[in-house]
Amino acid sequence: MVKKLIILAGVLGAAVVIAKKVRSANEERALWHEATTAPDLR
Repeated sequence: MVKKLIILAGVLGAAVVIAKKVRSANEERALWHEATTAPDLR
């Protein structure tokens, strides 16, 4: 029982780390897109 909880905690921890990395990469990509696109000067 304890072994299953430890494995579950490890899987959940890995999922949190992966989700944070994906979110960070998406935010950085959005910033680069904003910084490198021409401004809309209408």
